[in-house]
Amino acid sequence: MAELDVAGIFMAPIVGYVAATLVLFLLLRGLLAHLGFWRAVWHPALVEAALFSILLAGLVLL
Repeated sequence: MAELDVAGIFMAPIVGYVAATLVLFLLLRGLLAHLGFWRAVWHPALVEAALFSILLAGLVLL
């Protein structure tokens, strides 16, 4: 992925990956909440951070 041009400002490609990951993460987080997954998790914030990292790494490697 090349640099992003946003209103004449060049941004690193990671900005686009993070934006796409955020959308996927919010959708997946809502789905998991609907399924009741968070009641079975000991530390939800830690699992959310790990999930975001996994999604970001997956998009970058894809």
